[in-house]
Amino acid sequence: MRCDPETGACLLPDLDAASENTDAIRSVISYVGDPMCSWCWGMSPVVTQLAEWCATRGQPFRMVMGGLRAGGGDPWNSAFRGFLRQEWTHIADRTGQPFGFGLLERSHFSYDTEPACRAVVTVRHLLEADVSKRQEQAFFAAVQKKFYVEGEDPKQPEFYRSLCAEAGLDFAAFAQHFESADARQAVMADFRLARQLGVRAFPSIVLEKEGKTHQVAAGYIGFAALQDRLQTILTA
Repeated sequence: MRCDPETGACLLPDLDAASENTDAIRSVISYVGDPMCSWCWGMSPVVTQLAEWCATRGQPFRMVMGGLRAGGGDPWNSAFRGFLRQEWTHIADRTGQPFGFGLLERSHFSYDTEPACRAVVTVRHLLEADVSKRQEQAFFAAVQKKFYVEGEDPKQPEFYRSLCAEAGLDFAAFAQHFESADARQAVMADFRLARQLGVRAFPSIVLEKEGKTHQVAAGYIGFAALQDRLQTILTA
């Protein structure tokens, strides 16, 4: 996996995609990302605006976890930490998003993004059916901030205790489901859906309309430009 500073995208590794019938979905906007994707953190305020924009218009919106480094990836050595420091500095300069660099001082760290993705899917499971998708998106953003700014480890269940409290969720229920086989299967379903949607980089915005899939954005994009692209497709 590598991130492209020009496009503002982190490229996705291959994974077999399962078939799924989406013809019944007339119009839904999907944000596909990973809580531990640096460009996704750079675009976090834009995604918040997107979720709010969809909610005010009654436009179906969903979060899809992508599994950028599910299972880990590059060895945690000086070269990789140097790459991350350079990448995070560039993203901060371009987007204005804050980054802390304390994590890069650790002598050991596994950059496995599956647990953070599974945490968001767990919260999705715990939310009531009529709760806005904005609550799921807000939890995703909170995970990003605690990782990128505070340098905490999202692989540890205790990482999510304060985030559950802030979201008004029962941490014991969260922890139980987070460690379950159901949660692991659910997050893998998200990973497969990301590939099925044709996503090859994060962050991505996909619009499904009348059985057709439109790749609206792959990589960082400002909200004004994103809104223009969405409206063009939605009103066509």
